Amino acid sequence: MAKAKSAYVCNDCGSDHPRWQGQCNACHAWNTLTEVRLSAAKTSRSNDRYSGYAGSADSKVQTLNEIDLSELPRFASGYSELDRVLGGGIVPGSAILIGGSPGAGKSTLLLQVMCQLSQQMGALYVTGEESLQQVAMRANRLSLPTDKLKMLSETSVEQLCLIAEKERPAIMVIDSIQVMHMADVQSAPGSVAQVRESAAYLTRFAKQNNVAIFMVGHVTKDGSLAGPKVLEHCIDCSVLLDGNTDSRYRTMRSHKNRFGAVNELGVFAMTGTGLKEVANPSAIFLSRGEEQAPGSVVMVIWEGTRPLLVELQALVDHSQLGNPRRIAVGLDQNRLAMLLAVLHRHGGLMMSDQDVYANVVGGVKVTETSADLALLLAMVSSFRDHTLPRELVVFGEVGLSGEIRPVNNGLERLNEAAKHGFTRAIVPKGNAPRQPIEGLEVIAVSKLADALDAI
Repeated sequence: MAKAKSAYVCNDCGSDHPRWQGQCNACHAWNTLTEVRLSAAKTSRSNDRYSGYAGSADSKVQTLNEIDLSELPRFASGYSELDRVLGGGIVPGSAILIGGSPGAGKSTLLLQVMCQLSQQMGALYVTGEESLQQVAMRANRLSLPTDKLKMLSETSVEQLCLIAEKERPAIMVIDSIQVMHMADVQSAPGSVAQVRESAAYLTRFAKQNNVAIFMVGHVTKDGSLAGPKVLEHCIDCSVLLDGNTDSRYRTMRSHKNRFGAVNELGVFAMTGTGLKEVANPSAIFLSRGEEQAPGSVVMVIWEGTRPLLVELQALVDHSQLGNPRRIAVGLDQNRLAMLLAVLHRHGGLMMSDQDVYANVVGGVKVTETSADLALLLAMVSSFRDHTLPRELVVFGEVGLSGEIRPVNNGLERLNEAAKHGFTRAIVPKGNAPRQPIEGLEVIAVSKLADALDAI
């Protein structure tokens, strides 16, 4: 019997190490190495196991101009928000990883999609965490068509692939990848080795048989996908479904997509009959009270390929501590500290003895710099106890020297604001429209002092 070999794999970057050590040499992360037991694979099977990983079993050399440039035909999932996040639809032969916290609605959404697609193409739903009766009960509760969706309860990757070769579905769902296992890997299901080998095997199967596969993945406490980082490298698209337990809305965002743009945002609402699409996300994020309070302003952010209007709130209060607190929810906290320094240096307002709290209403996470100007004006509004106009919308990037820098897609942001009834906008001078927009007064500013004077 061959002696089992071991390797140590980094959970963050996926690099291999011959022995355990406290820090990974590749990504310099601490305490991320996990032991992986490697089985002695037979030579006769090794060639078959890894051949055709990219979908072609024959290794043929071609020049770049000989490759067929015809676009891969996509098919719609039946949900426009999901198609938007995926880049326009589902690509045959693609491997898609969808993650999210427990209760976010991953299984519910995929069951809705599979029941709808099974009416027009072959669909196979593989469940490893739930029994077939539990899935059937959920489908009946959601009033979904269940007459054509094929179900399979299996955790062995080799066995389910053999069954899929006979059934020949056009789309498959693996729920979840953490419970799948392979017989050749001498590790428990859910370990680094099992997750990595199972995902690689399913991805290879998808490309060789032109089957679109959805894999459900768990997330860790910090919100990242559980398992080794190579799990995200081998798949084609990584999608994260996020939502707070106290909110009925769920946001879906793509972090990796080989067939479309990343950072696309899709919004769903959890109802008694499953997840429903939100066609106008700006409307749910702008559900403000009747009275406008100081420290509240609306900004326009760019999510993927569309503008989104969200409300930003700031609260500035005298601190009772020697070290004032700086808390940002949905924003970068380091950028909040930087903007406070810019406001002191170029705006003449010192908040070193004030507690500053900033929050993006609706649970949206803002990663772009177009929220800088809105955050500064919201803090000044709360500090001065001055209420900003309800019909005002703001966006723009603020530099360290106090200049207001333009952002991309400025005209589209202004048109979205005008469509929702806003009549006044404070924007960077570089984003001022050449032609006036009907019903919208645009105030173009180039310095922070000009923006403060405009309010």
